[in-house]
Order: sequence, then structure tokens, then C-alpha cells
Amino acid sequence: MKAFLILEDGTVFSGTSIGAEREVISEIVFNTSMTGYLEVLTDPSYAGQAVTMTYPLIGNYGICYKDMESLKAWPDGFIVRELSRMPSNFRCEDTIQKFLVDNNIPGIAGIDTRALAKILREKGTMNGMITTNENYNLEEVLPKIKEYTVSGVVKKVTCKEKSVLNGDGFKVALLDFGAKKNIARSLNNRGCEVTIYPAETKAEEILASNPDGIMLSNGPGDPKECTEIIEELKKLYVSDVPMFAICLGHQLMALATGADTHKLKYGHRGANHPVKDLKTGRVYISSQNHGYVVDETTLDPNVAKPAFENVNDKTNEGLEYVGKNIFTVQFHPEACAGPQDTAYLFDRFIDMMKMKKEEQ
Repeated sequence: MKAFLILEDGTVFSGTSIGAEREVISEIVFNTSMTGYLEVLTDPSYAGQAVTMTYPLIGNYGICYKDMESLKAWPDGFIVRELSRMPSNFRCEDTIQKFLVDNNIPGIAGIDTRALAKILREKGTMNGMITTNENYNLEEVLPKIKEYTVSGVVKKVTCKEKSVLNGDGFKVALLDFGAKKNIARSLNNRGCEVTIYPAETKAEEILASNPDGIMLSNGPGDPKECTEIIEELKKLYVSDVPMFAICLGHQLMALATGADTHKLKYGHRGANHPVKDLKTGRVYISSQNHGYVVDETTLDPNVAKPAFENVNDKTNEGLEYVGKNIFTVQFHPEACAGPQDTAYLFDRFIDMMKMKKEEQ
């Protein structure tokens, strides 16, 4: 069946329908990873977006359900150059085509995804429609496409009730703004007992559990939309409990302490983004997935200072908070799939909790 991707600037790509046979309007973004498509599909940070994979062959190793980063897939749509329909891998349990159908995700294959990525890089992230309607009227659909906005996605992806990963080490409260499973797993593997809380849990409830540390997760959407969460983070900030934040959590903590954020032209999404540790000068390769960034020019130097920088575009990739046991990063140290270069940051968080415990 034919399918069409219509961008809000009027550009139309023609290809083949994959996955669910339904029409969708979404924000079109691209990911440059060569592997890890299942982790991308199950990353809650993609809620409200349709993902373009720039690597030309997707699905060649099939689906292994143990690799899922959440219980379901979250993107609105999936866009590929070629979808492998005969996967080959000893861990393979299913095909990506069946996975897309099962998760009701429509998509399009057979288009030049690198040409699409080039358009998004030059003109910026834009909305688009995936449709199988060959009789679409461009003048009618373009206003609908332009009207779309990503909203309410943190409430959509967060857990509905708290849960616990048992451990015999430090007690960590993980605020789930759309957390990838490997964040909790990375802490749990280091012995931590991880209690996962819904995004809008009150600060008083978290602090009443007397955690040794607080973790703020990744998540989707515009951080400025999360006004109620930001108010609760202000209370956590003054608590002096050690805190570590990733991606959306990093942005929300910056907003809670008076800094500002803005949307990037086309975002950072992939598994090979270089970030520099400003203290040591060392460069790490990181996995990233974000469309917003903390504006360094709005930082109060008495509150926070830049800790990491993106080597490509010099945008902020992490903060250290002055006089506080708090550090935050824009990239994913728990990356799966992706490089493990910065996994040591979880050990740094453990050391921070250990030092705080010794002081008491």
C-alpha cells in the first residue's frame, strides 16, 4: 500500500505503508543511531513525535523484548529507508513490522531518509502527516499539520503508581517523567533500592520516605509546560538530599532554580554525540535524545555552573550546583543501545550519597 509523508512546508515524500494503517500528524524528528531501534521505539521521550531513522536498513536483527526501555512503544510514527522483513539474529523473537502493528504505530518506508534529515537540519524540526490517502488535498491538510503541538506528554508517559526495585544499598527516589528502564536498572545494579514515583508526586511525600538520593529522569516535551512539577522541584532543591538528573530532569531543575530553556533548531538524537567535561577537558561519546536545551546565559553563577558542553554546537550538556549535592546532565549515561562512556556518573551519584551519609 502506498503511503505519503507530507511536511508542513509542503514537501511530500512517497513510499510504502508499514505498521498500523492509520493517519497521523506529529512532530517529525530524526535519529542518527545505526542500532537500537527498539530502544528508540520504547523510549518515552519520543511521545508526541514521529521518528525518522537515518541509517538506511532498520529491523535487520528483529525484536528482542528484553531490550525494551518501557512497557510499550511511544512514537506517533516511524519513518525508514528500508524495513528488513526477514531478520536474522539468535536473540530475535519477532519482526519489527509485527511490533509496529501490535503497538498501533503507522509508518512509511522507501523514502530517502537522509534527504528528509537534511531538510529538517536546514529548515528546523517541523510537523508532518503520514497518510495512505492517495487523494489527499494539500491545501486542506497543511493547516491541520501546522496546528499540531506536542503537549501533555509527561502526564501521558509517567507511571500511574509508585513501585519498588528492592536492593540492600542506598534508597533512591526516582521521579518518572518518562524514565527509560535502564536508569532504574543502572542504580539497582549498584545495589540501590529504587522507588519509582509518578511525575506529579508531591515533594513532601518523597522527602517523607527519607531517601538517600533523588533521581530525576528523562522525558518528552517542552520542559516549561511542567509548571506543577517545577514547583515541587523547588522544594526538593532546598532539601539538601543528593540529586542526579538526566535530560528532561536536567532542564526542569534548571527552570526550578531560575534559569531558562529554549528549543533547538532540530535537536540532538543519536548515539554518537561528543560531550566535553569542562573540568578535565576529556571528551566522551554519548547517546542523546532532546529537542530543548538549558540556556547558559540565564544561569546564576551563584546557583549553578556549566559542567559539560556539546562539542558540535557548544550547547550546555550538564550543570553542577554551587554548594549543593546536585549535578545534572543533558545526555544519557544509562544509554542502551549506545556508548557506556559516561556510566561512571552513576558511581559519582553513589559516592555523593555515601559522603552525605558519613556527614550525618
